[in-house]
Amino acid sequence: MSTAVPEITFDAFEPEHRADPYPAYRRVRDAAGLFPYHFGDVPVTLVTRYEDCSAILTGSDWGHGYAAGISPFRDTTAAIPGSFVRMDPPQHGRYRKLVAKAFTPRMVADLAPVAGQVVDDLVDTALARGEFDVLEDLAVPLAVAMIPVRLLGGDHAYGDRFREWQLAIAHGSDPDALLAPADIEARGRAALACMGYFGELVQRRKREPGTDLLSELVAASADGETLTEAEVIGISLLLLVAGMETSINLIGNGMLALLRNPVQLELLRQRPELIEPALDEMLRYDAPTQFTIRVALADTVVGGRQFRRGDGVVVLTASASRDDRVFPDADTFDITRYAGNRPARKHLGFSLGIHYCVGAPLARLEAAAAIRALLDRAPDLRLGAEQIEYRPSLIHRGVRSLPVTV
Repeated sequence: MSTAVPEITFDAFEPEHRADPYPAYRRVRDAAGLFPYHFGDVPVTLVTRYEDCSAILTGSDWGHGYAAGISPFRDTTAAIPGSFVRMDPPQHGRYRKLVAKAFTPRMVADLAPVAGQVVDDLVDTALARGEFDVLEDLAVPLAVAMIPVRLLGGDHAYGDRFREWQLAIAHGSDPDALLAPADIEARGRAALACMGYFGELVQRRKREPGTDLLSELVAASADGETLTEAEVIGISLLLLVAGMETSINLIGNGMLALLRNPVQLELLRQRPELIEPALDEMLRYDAPTQFTIRVALADTVVGGRQFRRGDGVVVLTASASRDDRVFPDADTFDITRYAGNRPARKHLGFSLGIHYCVGAPLARLEAAAAIRALLDRAPDLRLGAEQIEYRPSLIHRGVRSLPVTV
């Protein structure tokens, strides 16, 4: 008598898996590296394993395909000129080159004392209460201080609105087929409000240039071609959303992993020099970004399968970073994985290739400052809730709150 093999379905995007999608990723990854799926009525291929994901992210045959008119995906940045996150060369390189100037090692090093002071002030206030929320009392105000205020020259008094806009637009970057009508409407309102705010700020910087990145963008030219006002606004919106979301969720997801693994937390407290490899492990283990999309720009082969120009794929970077074929004991959180003379393979937490996260150095700086301060100054830090609720976003993974006690 034969035993029927159960059919494998991909259900990691369902609400019941929001708290822990990784077992659902594993089921599909073990069954197939390339898995057929539908985003609404759009047929795509899920890419679940590390080697295939890496090949697509770094391959010249893959991109976004919007300019060529071949993408099956809706372009969530189509109405935002200068938002280069879903552009292909050469347009992508033009914008990225300008923005990258703000994230050079020297520029990030100059921001370290600023981040340290902001963190110290926030932690002073939080510890005085005995219990606090790592997100709302530390990660969010730190991200506001560093991205829209310090980097873009915005008004700190708009902190709550920056957060509201950022959350709505970030959630709205999920495929429309997976969003409720209210989410799509909120995304549109937030984008209009955000672009209106930065439009006024651009006009102010034209009259009174400052030392922030926005002033540089207003005055900048790429290969002799000055950016338009709309492009500067679009780049500002992108930096606000991507910059804040990444750093906030890196701190939240990373601290949660430490609190749930007290041996690793104590090891990092005893060996603070492990903070950089610990950040890499946090990005591998529970990344702020779970997947990205790509389109075949030419007929090509990945994982032994033929893809035609215009075929769409969902690159499940969070699944790839838990691939046991590349990372032994991949479901184990180990802050020494990236330490020593033979560190693990590069994770996909910040992507790979030309779309590697341009703000990664700043996100790491913020997370290192926040986590180091908590471990140094709160020796009895503990989770303040048994159940942790996650935000509904699928591309961006982060908790709603992270209550702790000291």
